[in-house]
Amino acid sequence: MKKLFIRFIASLLVIFVSLVVYTYWDNNRIKVVEQEVMMNDLPSDLENFTIVQITDLHEKKFGKNQKRLVKKLNKIDYDVLVFTGDILDGVDSTNYGSVYAILEGINKKENVLFVPGNADPPSYELNPSFRKGEFVRGMEDKGARFLESFDSIKKGNEEITFVNFELAIIEDPEKIGNINGVFRQYYATEEAYQVYQSELWEEMQATDILNSADILIALNHYPVADVRFEYIKNDPATDLKNFDLIIAGHYHGGQIRLPFIGALFIPEPWYEPNGLFPPQDRVKGLWEYNGIKQYVSAGLGSSESIEYLKFRLFNPPEINILTLKGS
Repeated sequence: MKKLFIRFIASLLVIFVSLVVYTYWDNNRIKVVEQEVMMNDLPSDLENFTIVQITDLHEKKFGKNQKRLVKKLNKIDYDVLVFTGDILDGVDSTNYGSVYAILEGINKKENVLFVPGNADPPSYELNPSFRKGEFVRGMEDKGARFLESFDSIKKGNEEITFVNFELAIIEDPEKIGNINGVFRQYYATEEAYQVYQSELWEEMQATDILNSADILIALNHYPVADVRFEYIKNDPATDLKNFDLIIAGHYHGGQIRLPFIGALFIPEPWYEPNGLFPPQDRVKGLWEYNGIKQYVSAGLGSSESIEYLKFRLFNPPEINILTLKGS
């Protein structure tokens, strides 16, 4: 009986050590996940337009100066590279090198767009005067473009337009800084911020880009849950535009996933009970709700949304290649 018990304990120890070793390896590899996105009436010049998404890095390092990650990116012939937030690991972090190394190492720098996440430093600062924050200024100095409102990228004779989702859905500019479902920074109610955002909103309306763009893609850190889609449609302060695609991150694919079960938790307050046991078809990948396609990446890093569990389990880091196809 004693020998049997010892063998049982030894077996458990072997399984535990094997799981630890596997998890360490799995957390430090990079999957390249490819997804075709079918679109009606896609202009022929935009056929095979390729978007590479990086999200939720959380300062994770893949070799010195992000060597392994940069090598993967430089093998991809993309039209635009988008960062969808949580590149850093806290609002007070100044560890910019983890993302600057990517921007310095990539060969294709012409079209790089980014939107911030809740773990990134504030996008604006108020003192000594209102301006973009240090992190945002640094990203722009390295060649990325902060997607505050919209940005059009030309390919052949056609253009594809990327918009900031949260600004694009605003119907009433008086509600800027007070839209339900948006992470509010400390400056959200400050006059200087609201005036600046109102100017961006007016510019977006003046160009009529939200109605005239052939292909309209929104970037956002947060995925849009089905219930929030309905809220946006019914809230007089917001208007759900005819987006062809929304690209987001934030969920980490659930971060901790179990075989045959999937994600146990995602940080999504729109789901009850507070993101526990989420619908598995809404955790990562491509889905569609009432004609609007949305792609959510599982991202690259880990967060402490669940304390002491800052690692990924059965959920390797990923970058994503989205290829537009005419349906």
